[in-house]
Amino acid sequence: MAKITAIIDIGSNSVRMTVFKRTSRFGFYLLKEIKSKVRISEGAYCNNGNLQPVAVDRAICALREFLNVAKAYKATKILCVATSAVRDAPNRSDFILRAKREIGLNIKVIDGAKEAHYGAVAALNLLYVKDAITVDIGGGSTELALIRNGKIEELCSLNLGTVRLKELFFDNSLPMEQAKNFIRNELGKIPSCFKSATIIGIGGTNRAIADAIMEIERYNVESIHGYEIDLAIKREFFDRLIECKTHKLKNFKIKPERYDVIREGALIVTSIVDLVGASKIIASGSGVREGVFLSDLLRNQNTKFPQNFNPSVKSLLDRFCDNEEEILYIRKIAIDLFDVLSPIHTLDKEFARYVSIASKLVNIGTKLSFYNHRHHGFLFVLNSLEYGFSHYDRLLIAMIVKYHGRRFGGFDDDKFLVFCKHNEVIIKWLSIIITIAETINSDMSSPKVSFSYKEGVLYIQTYSDLYICKEKLKNILKEVALRVEFIRVD
Repeated sequence: MAKITAIIDIGSNSVRMTVFKRTSRFGFYLLKEIKSKVRISEGAYCNNGNLQPVAVDRAICALREFLNVAKAYKATKILCVATSAVRDAPNRSDFILRAKREIGLNIKVIDGAKEAHYGAVAALNLLYVKDAITVDIGGGSTELALIRNGKIEELCSLNLGTVRLKELFFDNSLPMEQAKNFIRNELGKIPSCFKSATIIGIGGTNRAIADAIMEIERYNVESIHGYEIDLAIKREFFDRLIECKTHKLKNFKIKPERYDVIREGALIVTSIVDLVGASKIIASGSGVREGVFLSDLLRNQNTKFPQNFNPSVKSLLDRFCDNEEEILYIRKIAIDLFDVLSPIHTLDKEFARYVSIASKLVNIGTKLSFYNHRHHGFLFVLNSLEYGFSHYDRLLIAMIVKYHGRRFGGFDDDKFLVFCKHNEVIIKWLSIIITIAETINSDMSSPKVSFSYKEGVLYIQTYSDLYICKEKLKNILKEVALRVEFIRVD
């Protein structure tokens, strides 16, 4: 497969391109993302679905420049898909032929089921839930996928989108009830099996609403992907947004470029929430483009990553961690310590997962600079450990990376102080466990050791002197009720 791949998605409202770079067989990261609000569907819904010349001209101009960007990034594979507005257009072949003739771009028009499938593939592989309904609200259509036990069970596509609603109802100042009736009729096509407490929100509408709520709350993790909206608390926000006048949308922290379609989008979201019985929305920063990329990347894997594989962790290790032997050693020792010290830390076994991941990434910040490398590592992890982790996961792992390897005397994170205080015991013990594991390997020789614990004392049986380790641990462990005794075996 190509090392650098560009994926273009021609939606009804925007045209977007993402450029991905593979770091290994399944490891990858996002190199570039670009969008243009082409609004290729403009005027189409009032003209029997036909794409209008001005809108097509805009699309060709944007796509030409997208291809320039892909070329600059040396993309060797470019995949382009078109969704609702193009597939519904009687004159779509004219647009497709023009794109091929003028700019050399092959456009694949996908049906609604395939669009829903791509969104579900992205959600399954790049989020952390295995039971949900994906809801991808676009300008011309809305796609849904029912996911149960980590499998795509059912797909559904509706002729229901933000631009379609805007042009058919809102632009003509028709009563809100007519728009709601239109929505109800379309939602009637959703199979009765579509029931779930969790919705995965895909597309610009869901991202815009999540972004607005995060800004209002002054949310600290600057990533929409994985942000959770509790509808028991935030449903009123949606209802007020739907009724809001355009000039007051700024009070909802909605970006100006979304003013013209955000109320339509919120109306669709709440209607689906009520129908499927959802109590939570998880915002996804990934969608059709990621689904297209993953379907290509994982074409021989049934479009699933291998079990326990995470592309973000793998990509970070590929790019920034050179000594695989050291990483594996520290991870093994840390997991052993977590088990042996369970009587004193009393943490659930599920936290061993955090030890496993953090122990691989503890020294990632040294790639930027050895000095202050723990803080660098914290930022690397928080901002790059995006796929497959909740915001809680990312922040906890980042904190472990930040506070490992030093005497634990409290937190210096004003921005994340509430999180740290609430999880103080967890951060403290997981940081200490990884610190001990790393310190044992101070001379980089991967010494053979074994552990036992009794009455507040960790016994380390070793065949080496571990001179540097002993010196370091004296200072680091002063803040916890744990003593270390070394047993030398000749």
